[in-house]
Amino acid sequence: MGAMSLWEYANPRKFIATADRLIPVLAVLAGACLIGGLVWGFFFTPDDYRQGSTVKIFYLHVPAATMSIGAWLMMLVASLVWLIRRHHVSALAAKAAAPVGITFTLIALVTGAIWGQPMWGTWWAWDPRLTSFLIFFLFYLGYVALWQAIEDPDTAADLTSMLCLVGSVFAVLSRYASHFWNQGLHQGSSVFRVEAVTNPEAVETVAPIFYRPFVVCFVGMFLLFVALVLLRTRTEIYRRQLNALELRERMA
Repeated sequence: MGAMSLWEYANPRKFIATADRLIPVLAVLAGACLIGGLVWGFFFTPDDYRQGSTVKIFYLHVPAATMSIGAWLMMLVASLVWLIRRHHVSALAAKAAAPVGITFTLIALVTGAIWGQPMWGTWWAWDPRLTSFLIFFLFYLGYVALWQAIEDPDTAADLTSMLCLVGSVFAVLSRYASHFWNQGLHQGSSVFRVEAVTNPEAVETVAPIFYRPFVVCFVGMFLLFVALVLLRTRTEIYRRQLNALELRERMA
């Protein structure tokens, strides 16, 4: 029954009606979490004993980097639904998520450079994780460009879905490159680690005083992503319907 109710949202009218209800709520919650979390993190937590106040940029950098990868994985799922079930809403949702993912990826690259300069003494290094993340960003740009270059929407959805499958390799690499290669400046994960739960004394993790505002920021970033994808998907549905009407008028 739950699966059947999920497929109901492949209906554009059902999706739009649901998006109309959710977008304002998600936008308010996202704004409250992001503003509250950033103010809490930047102004009401102490400086780190090693990285000083510079470490506080992780309240923006880590959620943005995580959501950039999460956005691509969401696009991957939507693309697979399109390739298997041929639901147009899923293809449009993948298309809608790409510019949002690009924005998150760009925020992560810029904030990472700002964070890295005082820590590493350079704005950029050809570190395995940084390099794979940059290639990942280029895949995002290529995905959007491919949608714009092909007039037929179904053909564009097919080709971008295949590109999404290939780009998923770099989404994984950008997340786990520090585990695959030991060398490199970029530190390993200290936030999302299974070892932190199973054996917290064996790994370096974020102190609770920093972790709590980070969770608020991360929730805000996630809610913002969902709100923006719903908003953009709704716009893409309207645009597709408008194009269909214009085509019908020209043929009449």
